Amino acid sequence: MTERPEVQNFIAMMVQKHQFDEAELKHLFAQVKLREKIISSITRPAESKAWHQYRPIFVTEKRARKGVDFWLSNEADLARAENTYGVPAEIITAIIGVESYYGRHKGRDRVIDALTTLGFDYPQRGRFFRSELEQFLLLAREEGANPLSFKGSYAGAMGKAQFIPSSYRRYAIDFNGDQRRDLMNSNSDAIGSVANYLKQHHWQRGEKIAVPVKITGQAFQSVLKKGLKPKTTIAQMNARGIFSQEKLPENALASLIALEQKDGMEYWAGLQNFYVITRYNHSPLYAMAVYQLAETIRQLKRH
Repeated sequence: MTERPEVQNFIAMMVQKHQFDEAELKHLFAQVKLREKIISSITRPAESKAWHQYRPIFVTEKRARKGVDFWLSNEADLARAENTYGVPAEIITAIIGVESYYGRHKGRDRVIDALTTLGFDYPQRGRFFRSELEQFLLLAREEGANPLSFKGSYAGAMGKAQFIPSSYRRYAIDFNGDQRRDLMNSNSDAIGSVANYLKQHHWQRGEKIAVPVKITGQAFQSVLKKGLKPKTTIAQMNARGIFSQEKLPENALASLIALEQKDGMEYWAGLQNFYVITRYNHSPLYAMAVYQLAETIRQLKRH
């Protein structure tokens, strides 16, 4: 690794910009392994599937029942997070459930291997992953941890909440008061950090997330093209043949979400809180899976 000019340039940048020790970084990168399977994994994400293929991966009775168990085991922390940040306990639980199966699947790849591989051998997003590699080395230094000790996903996401390094540094919090932000092992810190992340991305306390809609005519296409960010009022949607099955304020902003089922398309209005979930993973499939898993968990817990 260390003989590659682009890696040498990266090391020089870390030394100049962040006062890292050059010899230590060279020793570290000499131990990094480039992983071909990481490249193949990132080119085949689950989010590229159709909704009817994606949903059964995450929205299952088994995952929902494990979510109820997680909620009951961490009830005080989830209640405190909901009270502090306004994010419902079931949404926090569902995100941790989708991301890491409640901490069971935190990833097997060394984070430094993943970020280095993607930073230098995946040109499509190389700049992004080199930036995350920079953030990761800063994080390891701040936490007083060996960079080789972190395991995570093929994309370099870590812990029960699967935060990428920049999110870890910016949004992770010490929710249990032990003076550490430990998303690898602490349910409490993971819960507080997920809630903080959503709050910082403008979660609206007590507001709806998404509602099913019916479509008439073809004017809806113009709304669909506007993307995930809520830019169209409910009144404007109605005028374009998009009708909610639930009562919503006419001035509420929403986006139109199209989900591919086996027998055609299914449509939803995504409100501000749906958009906030997509800040965690920029996919409407991901956000809908979180929402529907959360609803299933909430209903199971109630009974």
